[in-house]
Amino acid sequence: MVPDDLTLLIDAAQEAGRIATSFSGKDARRWDKPEGAGPVTEADLAVNDMLEADLKAARPDYGWLSEETEDNSDRLGKERVFIIDPIDGTRSFAEGSNTWAHALAIADKGRVVAGVIYLPKRDLLYSAALGQGAFLNGNPITVRPKDDLISSEILAARPNLAAYHWTSGEAPEFGRAYRPSLAYRMALVAQGRYDGMLTLRPSWEWDIAAGDLILNEAGAVCTDRTGSTLIFNNPHPQLDGVIAASPNVHAQLYAALKPGTNDLRSA
Repeated sequence: MVPDDLTLLIDAAQEAGRIATSFSGKDARRWDKPEGAGPVTEADLAVNDMLEADLKAARPDYGWLSEETEDNSDRLGKERVFIIDPIDGTRSFAEGSNTWAHALAIADKGRVVAGVIYLPKRDLLYSAALGQGAFLNGNPITVRPKDDLISSEILAARPNLAAYHWTSGEAPEFGRAYRPSLAYRMALVAQGRYDGMLTLRPSWEWDIAAGDLILNEAGAVCTDRTGSTLIFNNPHPQLDGVIAASPNVHAQLYAALKPGTNDLRSA
């Protein structure tokens, strides 16, 4: 872990929050990206511009991967890479909701070594550095030590409960909740507010990189839907869904799922 990488991300996330909250979500100019890639607002771009300028200036030898920057292959030759979602939950932001986040991470040879998820409207700053634990607003957090899936509360979009995803032909009868920001869902599990989270669609690296480290440092197991460790800075920066929970609940979720049934309608 390079000294001060986590401090760098925390400072950048807080500045991102100041910029984003200077816009009124409902009044911010919004348009749709090409090929159904979702909405973007002027706030997303303003935050991205600041992060790209400041973080690249601070670490000029690091690569860059962001949802709002056109990707290129330069990052693939870098050992360390920034992986950034300027605003995760843009729809929520544009609707004037408080449930959106800045997600900032640094990966080293494919593994995340520093990560921050910041919800400025909720005054929630989740952070972790490799081997140093996970924190919320500076206080240590740990995953809820649940053993039984059926009595668990799992964050998942409703399409993930479709019968064809599950070996038994129906989803286990766990409690289901939802939050629009994928990064926030991961952070809530790390915090112990929920027992697990699940997304069965291909997931962009910038949505999940910070959350992967925060979850692992909080004692959770976080994998793709096949049970494989998440590896970042891939040529095509998508991974095969996410399962995250305490070790026993994760094992039960994984065992209950059918392999190879990805669905782009899931979230």
